[in-house]
Amino acid sequence: MSQPDSTTSARPAAAGIDPRSPRFGAGITAVLLLIDLFLSLVGATTAATVLLLVIALLFAWGAFAGIRRHPYGALYRSLLRPRLAPPAELEDPAPPTFAQGVGLFVTGVGLVLFVLGVPLALPIAAALSFVAAFLNSVFGYCLGCQLYLLLVRARLIRRPAA
Repeated sequence: MSQPDSTTSARPAAAGIDPRSPRFGAGITAVLLLIDLFLSLVGATTAATVLLLVIALLFAWGAFAGIRRHPYGALYRSLLRPRLAPPAELEDPAPPTFAQGVGLFVTGVGLVLFVLGVPLALPIAAALSFVAAFLNSVFGYCLGCQLYLLLVRARLIRRPAA
């Protein structure tokens, strides 16, 4: 959901991303997931399924194409970033990229289970994803990023070389 800060000339683009960008993207995602949860609870399951599929594809975009290429980051860079002061520090893009993969996993499992006949899988996947996106957007607490750091500390995954 986040993009690098392309306006900071003191650091190369590979150094990090503006930490406000993932929060912006998480806000958009949280709103979409809340709409999806509402649709699934009122019985508009076709619309809820399509919307959750779109959200899963956006998570896939961030996880596979890289967080720097996500469309929400482009929106942030064009609409908000020019109006803000430079960030105090940049953040490593690896944890938010991993978090996109976690979002893809949760929404993907929900979609697959729903298609296989588990009717509550859709609203549960939307609700779980909403909680994570809400925490990131409002409080800056990224559950997927925390999971990434735990897995790095446990040496189950490696940090990419800088």
